[in-house]
Amino acid sequence: MPCLIGPSLNLTTTLSHLIAPSILSADFANLGRDVEMINRSEADWFHVDVMDGVFVPNISFGFPVIKAIKKLAKKPLDVHLMIVQPERYIKEFKEAGADILTVQYEACTHLHRIIHQIKEEGMKAGVSLNPHTPVTLLQDVIQDLDLVLIMSVNPGFGGQKFIVHSLTKLRETQELISKSGSNALIEIDGGVSLDNASDIIRAGAHVLVAGNAVFSTPDPEETIKKFKGI
Repeated sequence: MPCLIGPSLNLTTTLSHLIAPSILSADFANLGRDVEMINRSEADWFHVDVMDGVFVPNISFGFPVIKAIKKLAKKPLDVHLMIVQPERYIKEFKEAGADILTVQYEACTHLHRIIHQIKEEGMKAGVSLNPHTPVTLLQDVIQDLDLVLIMSVNPGFGGQKFIVHSLTKLRETQELISKSGSNALIEIDGGVSLDNASDIIRAGAHVLVAGNAVFSTPDPEETIKKFKGI
């Protein structure tokens, strides 16, 4: 399967599923400690959720926090924008340290243009689909994408229950990618746990985002190892 690896995010076909711990679930009073834990761990990416309180009913963090993470991070920053009009800030997210920049399909009037703006800034481009958004809507841009992010909860808050229909959407996404010849990875975010990770991987996911499932455990580094061992 195709995988994005290392700081340069080169494409290869040799690795198994990737793990991207979600910083949204980290301890912000000890953020540097948690970043260093992810550096030491078998995790592959840092997943960074940016929420504006408009597109989703929550506010997370902005450029100063991302820049602070980037200074310490030894692995790629996978930045997911849950904001309106993301095209206004693409250059700024590159400057803040994003290696992969994912926008919400539902927030983009001119999606094709935004995908190419992201690529022109030297980042990998992703598009995320909310639970109600069908995979078929990506058919005209799938060959331009490096990543498709399937939201398996309604975005805005951590700790939600996994929407089982997301497994069907993963299979549909894999079929779309195969038919188009795209090299896009499939990422999933929301309610991912050690209990359902095997089913998620079998359904086609290449990248698992895990927040509470990692940071709420007594030994997050060991939990990441268990995710990688599935």
